[in-house]
Amino acid sequence: MTEKRAFHQELDEIRAELVRMAAMVTEFIPRGTEALLASDLRAAQALIEEDDVVDELTVLVEDHCFQVLALQAPVATDLRALICALKLTSEIERSADLVINIVKAARRIYGAEFSPKLRRLIEEMSEEAVRLFRLSIDSYAEGDAALAAALDDMDGRLDTLHRDYIQAIFEEHDDQGLELQVAVQLALIGRYYERIGDHAVNIGNRVEFMVTGWLPEHTGAARHKARVEYAATQYGHLEVPVAPPVNGDGAVEG
Repeated sequence: MTEKRAFHQELDEIRAELVRMAAMVTEFIPRGTEALLASDLRAAQALIEEDDVVDELTVLVEDHCFQVLALQAPVATDLRALICALKLTSEIERSADLVINIVKAARRIYGAEFSPKLRRLIEEMSEEAVRLFRLSIDSYAEGDAALAAALDDMDGRLDTLHRDYIQAIFEEHDDQGLELQVAVQLALIGRYYERIGDHAVNIGNRVEFMVTGWLPEHTGAARHKARVEYAATQYGHLEVPVAPPVNGDGAVEG
């Protein structure tokens, strides 16, 4: 086996390990939601214990990436693939932690009753978080930059559900006497679902970088550079008293 072929086999193994991790987290989300809505303490504890497996896989994948970096010294696309894998381990592991936060919050409000409206919104947020997370991993497994880029727009539905959910909590606290402690924990739970969606978008951003070499942050950096250069040209120093008009690509207009 040639050195190049062996290297790409290593990358395939790392990709498979990450997809396995992500599959576990994708299953965690609905299980966590079920434990929450059913006030199932045993199911909650099982998830907390299984999170240790995700943590172990995270360490193994990171070690695998560092070994390949040290031994192969990859460049260009291959280097981006390894950097992406390292970033994704963190995004996936943190998403698992968010599910664990959900079931820990469920334990704190054990026995609380959920109104039909709150139950529906929790179920919809859970379903949307699963959809976004699964699509983000699909984009990674398939190297699909278009799907990865679309995730930011797809996340809008989860954001809307989260806003509706928070509004419903306020209404039930004011009108139906929902206990403050329960309301606070429910609000945190909604935030955890919303953050899982954010991690899915982050995964999409990293996949875009892996495939194209471009990150969304690069656009902001280009705009800042354009402003600095504009100020140096117009005012003879590097301060920017008034931001010049720039187009979507970060270039100064006019």
